[in-house]
Amino acid sequence: MKNMLVAQSGGPSAAINATITGVIDAGIASDQVGHVYGARNGIKGVLNENFVNLDEVCDTKEKRDLLSVTPAAALGSCRWKLKDPKENAEEFEEIIRILRKNNIGYFVYTGGNDSMDTVYKLSIYCKENNIDDIKVMGAPKTIDNDLGETDHCPGFGSAAKFIATAFTEIACDCFVYDVPSVTIVEVMGRNAGWLTASSALARTEERRVPQLIYLCEKVFDEEKFIEDVNKALEKENNIIVAVSEGVKDATGHYVGEETKSGKEDAFGHKYLSGIGKYLEGLVGNRIGCKVRSVELNILQRCAGYMLSETDIIESRNLGAFAAVSAIRGESGKMSALKRICDDPYQVEIELADLSKIANFEKKVPMEWINEEGNDIKDDLLTYLKPLIQGEVQIPYENGVPRHFIL
Repeated sequence: MKNMLVAQSGGPSAAINATITGVIDAGIASDQVGHVYGARNGIKGVLNENFVNLDEVCDTKEKRDLLSVTPAAALGSCRWKLKDPKENAEEFEEIIRILRKNNIGYFVYTGGNDSMDTVYKLSIYCKENNIDDIKVMGAPKTIDNDLGETDHCPGFGSAAKFIATAFTEIACDCFVYDVPSVTIVEVMGRNAGWLTASSALARTEERRVPQLIYLCEKVFDEEKFIEDVNKALEKENNIIVAVSEGVKDATGHYVGEETKSGKEDAFGHKYLSGIGKYLEGLVGNRIGCKVRSVELNILQRCAGYMLSETDIIESRNLGAFAAVSAIRGESGKMSALKRICDDPYQVEIELADLSKIANFEKKVPMEWINEEGNDIKDDLLTYLKPLIQGEVQIPYENGVPRHFIL
C-alpha cells in the first residue's frame, strides 16, 4: 500500500484548498492509500521533506469541509522552478529518493502554468528513467484562468464573483455625487484579461458599469483611452473603468512601466502593479475632472466570504479526480473541465495532456473583445455567468469568518 502526497504552488486563491480537500477525500476513501501527506511550500517542501499528515489533521468531514472554504494556500506555496532534468538531474533524483523513502506512490501537484511545468518535467523524468512506482498528476489552479486544455480554472469563478461584486459596490459609491468623475479600477491579469472581463458581470438593466473595459490582449493606446473617457463623460457624470494590470502599448511594453519595480520572480515574470495610478495621473492631467484609482490587489484572489459555490464544488471534484486517476495508474496528466452546455450549465471532468498546458497561456479570444478594444462581447458574458453562480455558507466566529489552519 502506497502513500499519497499533495502540494500546491503559485499564487493563492479562494478555491485551492478545496482542490487539496478533494485529494484528501479521495486518499482517505481509497483502500490503496495508506496515508495522505501534504508538502509545505510546494516542491520546496518536497525537497526539504517538510510533510504534514493530512489524514490525521483532517480526519473528519467537518474539518475537511472547513478546509475547502478556507481561502489562500493552507499548505503554503512557493515559486520554485525546476531546471531541465538533462541539466540538473540531481534535483529530480532527490525528489524521487524522498518520495520513495516515504513510500509515496501518488503525487498530486496543484497550481497554474508554472506548477504544471513542474509536474510535466517530473513526469517526463520518471518516464525516461523507467520509474513506474510513482504516479505524478496535476490539478489546475489559477485565478487568471489562463491554463490551456480546460474550460476554466479553479479559483477563477470565486475571484470573478468578488470582482463583479466589488464593481457593483464601487458604483454605489461613485454615483452618490453629481460632479463629473472617473474611477479607474486595476484588476489582476499579466497577459490574460479574463479577470478584468469579469467586471462586466456587475452590469444590470439599471446601471451599466463599468462603462469601459481594457484587456491586456489588445494594444492599449493612451490617446484612444482619453478619447473614450471624454466620450463616456458626455453621456453621464460618473465613469468607471476596468483595466488589466498587464496592458501593453504598441511596442509591447507595459503601460506606465516606470511605476513598477522591475523585479521578477523565479519564472522571469515581472511583478506588476501601478497601471491604475498611472492612468489616474493621465486623466487628471488631460481631462482635469475628479479622478481616483482603485487597486483590488490580493483581495480579488483570497476573498473567502465571496465564494462561488460552482467554483468550490468543481475545485474539490478536480482534486479528487486527479487523485483517483493517479491511484488507477495515470501519470503525467492534469484533471480538467470540459463544458457540455451553457444553459443549463454542465461540465464533465477529463484528463488533459500536460505537454499542451505547461508554460502555455490561454488568453481571451479576440472575437470576444469589441473592435474598439474598450469592451467585451456578449459571448464572453455567456461564458462567464455560470462560473459565479451559487453562494457558500461559511462559518463565522466572533463576527468574522473561521478558517482551517494547518
